[in-house]
Amino acid sequence: MAAWSTRAARLSDLDQLRSLLIDSCDEAIIPAPAFLSDTVEHELVRVAESEGVLVGCIVAELPSPGHARLSLIAVRDGMRRQGVARQLLDEMVKELPGKSSEPPLISAVVGTVELAVARLLLACGFIGTRFMRTGPSADADHIYYQFKSRVEYIDPDARHLVPATAREQLAESLGPPDHAVTALMSLGGEPAFEIARFEQDDPATLQSGEAAAGIAFSGSILAAITFLLGFAFSSTRFPDDVRLLLIGATFSTVLSLIVYASASGELARIRSNSFGKIMKWGNVLSEYGGVFPFLISLPVTYAQVSDNPWTTMVLAVLLSSAMAWYEQSEFSIAHRFRRSRTEIMLMVLTAASPTIGAALVAADAVSWPWTTVLTVTLVARTWLYLFRRGAEADIAERRQWQIRG
Repeated sequence: MAAWSTRAARLSDLDQLRSLLIDSCDEAIIPAPAFLSDTVEHELVRVAESEGVLVGCIVAELPSPGHARLSLIAVRDGMRRQGVARQLLDEMVKELPGKSSEPPLISAVVGTVELAVARLLLACGFIGTRFMRTGPSADADHIYYQFKSRVEYIDPDARHLVPATAREQLAESLGPPDHAVTALMSLGGEPAFEIARFEQDDPATLQSGEAAAGIAFSGSILAAITFLLGFAFSSTRFPDDVRLLLIGATFSTVLSLIVYASASGELARIRSNSFGKIMKWGNVLSEYGGVFPFLISLPVTYAQVSDNPWTTMVLAVLLSSAMAWYEQSEFSIAHRFRRSRTEIMLMVLTAASPTIGAALVAADAVSWPWTTVLTVTLVARTWLYLFRRGAEADIAERRQWQIRG
């Protein structure tokens, strides 16, 4: 098996690309030189290379910011069945969201007779959702495949097999919007498509529930912060800078409540295209502006009412450890994005803040430098996730549809 590697295509590869496509594809599907050059310039072509020779490629295009189309996949005869096409496809699917201003729908249109390409797409997280007929011949029948970016469930008792040659039955089976091709199998020695029915969710109901949960959560956090703030003002030993931190947390949590209410308004006016962006603001404000300052202030409050520095520090260390675990868990906002060194440093400062703050208060030391650093850290993280973060990172590789048990 020849060794090979993949990379983004360069303009200097155009001659080799043309040669590869001529040797590997039907002449009818080879793109025009101008189109190929344009896709290479926009970094929408990936190639596989072995000993300086291109042995495979995948070409995509972006008709609009919200839609990406895979135009073709080609591999030389001697390099097939070695995983070249699958790696190129996996890499392109991961890279396409970063090429657009919004996460695009990734699709491909494949003829019903192109079974090898269909099997590849189905194995890489695509499903066939539409039957498309452009002429009377079998070669004119195509299936529209799209990549599933989120997990959906299928009814295990609502699946059936359709021979790949049964054109009318295939078109009828893909007619309902909740039916899709999920696998390519062998039936009596002949290829057959598995058609499954997906369970349909009501987006408005799901979004309404999410907005209501956000409002309830922020309301609870606001009540807790208000209680702690009342204690802070009643204590003569409570540092003024920590009082200011809690006031800021109160303001941020109120803002998150307003944002969540705005998300509910979006649903009421049936303008849910902005729902995700609005919820992102609410989630970030409530976590970094409300929850974290509240949790970090707990050991500081305990240090005010307890004369035992040991129990104070044990509580602070436990809370720091819990926050560090949360930051690394799949539940945190930080886990959804790729982390830079600066971001890791901000995460460490956030997790260490309960211990540092409790130690300063227990020792009757000046605490305003700690409060200043903490405030800058939380503001930086809020700004980072609201304005600087792109597409979410790959949290875990998973199949994008599952059978409901």
